[in-house]
Amino acid sequence: MSTEHAQQHPISLYLKVWGWLFLLSFFSYMVDYMHVQGPLRWTLVLTFMLLKAGLILSVFMHVKWERLALKLLLFVPLFAIVVFVALMAIEGDYTYALRLLYFRQH
Repeated sequence: MSTEHAQQHPISLYLKVWGWLFLLSFFSYMVDYMHVQGPLRWTLVLTFMLLKAGLILSVFMHVKWERLALKLLLFVPLFAIVVFVALMAIEGDYTYALRLLYFRQH
């Protein structure tokens, strides 16, 4: 009878990730504190959010140590959805601009 041991990760890894999460949260709050406005604000907020989500997903949810097939199964459909949402947002802006142009003329 073989005994399999669960893989143990060093506590220092989790402390480093916690430190990075704290630092990224600090920068995210500084965006509000410094009253950054406009597209720069949303770019920074979304960047910090995605970085934190990536750290949490890869280390705390153990995706970092999974096989490539499972990673692709998780992320390819998500990436496709993001691309489709971006395309629909572009199409929506185009339609809105055309309507403004058309209704201004009539």
